[in-house]
Amino acid sequence: MSKSTPLTLVLGHAASGKSLWAEGEAERLGGPLTYVATAEGRDGEMHARITAHAARRGPEWTLVEEPFDMVRACAGRTGSVLVDCATMWLTNLMLRDADWSAAAGAWTRAMADAPGRFVVVSNDVGGGVTPDNALARAFQQAQGTLNQRLAAAADRVVLVTAGLPQRLK
Repeated sequence: MSKSTPLTLVLGHAASGKSLWAEGEAERLGGPLTYVATAEGRDGEMHARITAHAARRGPEWTLVEEPFDMVRACAGRTGSVLVDCATMWLTNLMLRDADWSAAAGAWTRAMADAPGRFVVVSNDVGGGVTPDNALARAFQQAQGTLNQRLAAAADRVVLVTAGLPQRLK
């Protein structure tokens, strides 16, 4: 990432406050606000979470719903762009048995080439026990690798725990 197009990676565990912190950070960065939503409301609980996140943001946010194609969602974007979240994006691709690694490289390049400022939310899933099944272990490994790649491209990495940000990079 170039200094003219900064990327902030916001990591945290589930319910850590990372999305709320990331929304505030995108607003602080200013400019037109774009929210790239990667989650799909596949069940009632997820639909309720999506609705709560949308209600928390104001009408000044432009919503882009894109569960798969982060290049399309991010290329050429201006202002502050919040992607929430990389974990759901990865899940969507893995459920389709798609090549997430190549897609992640293309996504990172699209953010680097765009004039906007990006804030990407992602879950840190490596702090628990090793999962007991192959799919969960593959997901945990892929999420860790994706987070490392995003962190390497980021100008700043923030870990949010209990709503409190800690700068890692």
